[in-house]
Amino acid sequence: MRTPDVSMPNRPQKKAIPFGLISGVIVMIAVLLMPMPDDLPVAGHRMLAILAFAVVVWITEAVSYEASAIIITSLMAFLVGTAPTVQDPGVEYGTSRAISMALAGFSNSALALVAGALFIAAAMTLTGLDRRIALVTLSRIGTSTRRVMIGAVAVTILLSLVVPSATARSACVVPIMMGVIAAFGVDKRSNIAAGIMIIVAQATSIWNVGIQTAAAQNLLTVGFMDKMLGARITWAEWLVAGVPWAVVMSAILVVLVLKMMPPESDAIAGGKEAVEAQLREMGPMTSAQKRLLAVSIGLLLFWATEGKLHRFDTTSVTYVGLVVLMLPRVGVMTWKEVQSRIPWGTVIVFGVGISLGTALLSTQAGQWLGNHVVAATGLDSLPTLWVFAILAAFLVLIHLGFASATALTSAMLPILISVLQTLPGDFNRLGMTMLLGFTVSFGFILPINAPQNMVCLGTDTFTAKQFARVGVVITVIGYALLLLFGATYWRWLGWL
Repeated sequence: MRTPDVSMPNRPQKKAIPFGLISGVIVMIAVLLMPMPDDLPVAGHRMLAILAFAVVVWITEAVSYEASAIIITSLMAFLVGTAPTVQDPGVEYGTSRAISMALAGFSNSALALVAGALFIAAAMTLTGLDRRIALVTLSRIGTSTRRVMIGAVAVTILLSLVVPSATARSACVVPIMMGVIAAFGVDKRSNIAAGIMIIVAQATSIWNVGIQTAAAQNLLTVGFMDKMLGARITWAEWLVAGVPWAVVMSAILVVLVLKMMPPESDAIAGGKEAVEAQLREMGPMTSAQKRLLAVSIGLLLFWATEGKLHRFDTTSVTYVGLVVLMLPRVGVMTWKEVQSRIPWGTVIVFGVGISLGTALLSTQAGQWLGNHVVAATGLDSLPTLWVFAILAAFLVLIHLGFASATALTSAMLPILISVLQTLPGDFNRLGMTMLLGFTVSFGFILPINAPQNMVCLGTDTFTAKQFARVGVVITVIGYALLLLFGATYWRWLGWL
């Protein structure tokens, strides 16, 4: 008799603990075991250990950003909770107070603005208004290669005003531009296709600098301003400071791509027709799109006139807009329609990021680190522009290790603000913080440095090497332009 084959059930393979997570824990323990300086509170010492853990985990992407945020929250609850308070070393914080510190960022108005911005981005996608704006813009530009590339930048600018999510904007523009590329009749790996897609990714990062509500890291910067400096930059002030730099960089980007990746053809027959065909497919503007457009224009007007025509802050105005968008009969979306389109993980990471920065300040870790950075680098003896040049260069270089500008802002900006507060001299610390916030958006070199880069890389129109070649030049020029604006325009505005 034959013995029947008995197949063993497939056992799920156990995943190894990520090396980056192990490294983060080792680094954290190493910091905890270091001799504690006399001028650093125990809680501050432990917050620096948590910061070191966060930086390693974020750089290595050992776990998702959402998971890392929950881990950081737990570490703060127990490590800070069992530490003596700064005010009275004889009393411990306790886990209840420590977990409140870890969740304090969720009560920040900047986080509420991020959530509101994600709702608006979802409404744009749901109604198709973002796609319509992009197509109408492209249909007005023309059919030459140069005009199509300029059109890609123009689309990015318009969407940056009304779609407060870089990832959402690129996800909207990419399919449209792929349709245009297909109409050109060129290969996906042609210079035309590669140039257009690189421009979409890089222009998105450039306009993250120009418009405060265009990116989450900008709103996180505003949140740190509120918490650590007791003041913030209005939407209009950010616009006036950032737009001229972004306009110049946009022009440089188009010229650079045309020079470094010469298009195979100067004229693209059928490009405009392809865009108009997609517009015809969409049909006339729907009632929901008209209402959403009206709300978006209203929000822009209120954001731009804050402190001039009214005293309502950006967050409060945005929430009024959300109320209108979700009202029965009047609105354009329901909760069920929008909840699956919101990346809630972004909200979690944002809230914990603000909490991390605030806790570094309240435990005096930020001030201690700021004092030592200033003492070690001699920044206190340098002119203001040189201070900005050094700190901006630091952010540009360290961004190479981060896949998220939000994570970079969470980890580094509180420390840099503490450095600014430590420095002597009469300069605008709020303005310098905004300008350093501009530098956080420099994700130009590696595709991994920004989500929009990865969205565009996914089209398989260019390689990481091609992207980096353009990105290195853009980074060098952009940094030089930061210094030029710092020495002239921004100094005239009083930000330096």
